[in-house]
Amino acid sequence: MVAVLLVLLLALILFGAGFALKILWWVALAVIVLWLLGFLVRGTTAAGGRGRWYRW
Repeated sequence: MVAVLLVLLLALILFGAGFALKILWWVALAVIVLWLLGFLVRGTTAAGGRGRWYRW
């Protein structure tokens, strides 16, 4: 009985990890798309030159 519970617990943990990793892949994809859009659509600085949209 304990072995069955351990196998079920392991399956539940692996299912949860797989779901979390899939969500993280979608979040990473959204961040990359936003970064690329911000890189392509740069704003101008107060001095009139082309500046960076990020602050690093």
